[in-house]
Amino acid sequence: MRKGIIFVVVLLILAVVVFIGDKMMNKNEFQLTSSDIKPHQMLANAQVYNAHGCSGQNISPQLSWAHAPQGTKSFAIVCHDPDAPRENGWYHWLVVNIPAEVNSIAAGGHIKGALETLTSFNEKAYGGACPPVGHGVHRYNFTVYALDVDSLDVKADSNPLEVEKAIQAHALGQATLTGLYERK
Repeated sequence: MRKGIIFVVVLLILAVVVFIGDKMMNKNEFQLTSSDIKPHQMLANAQVYNAHGCSGQNISPQLSWAHAPQGTKSFAIVCHDPDAPRENGWYHWLVVNIPAEVNSIAAGGHIKGALETLTSFNEKAYGGACPPVGHGVHRYNFTVYALDVDSLDVKADSNPLEVEKAIQAHALGQATLTGLYERK
């Protein structure tokens, strides 16, 4: 009986050590945060589109990232709605060639030297949430990618799928923050 209790105590101690070690390691993982987006919460009106029946402010959110993988030479930002009722979802924002020394973007901001490419709105800028009325809650995945190249070989008018393919081909890591939105 005593050996059984000792065994259980040792297992509990090991479990605690593994749990704490895992939590400490997660602190050094590539992370994305925002003062404008709360994880898995509804987006504010500021991040909602201002056209096609939507009446938001269409302001890109503030984003900050930390602990990029070693070897990162640039970053890219993609905002994608996988719930949009069309093949490949809907691209709301694509920014590439963000210099490696940059680790944030202000709300409504632009990054010197970065390139904003075409979205599914056929615009070269942030396009906020605007799902079809009655289509339910949509997820807006804001993802920052750490890339192994200084710049991607894409143009401002490149198709969003081409841009994402180029990003994926050079991604060292990614960090995602998901916001939600629904039009009733």
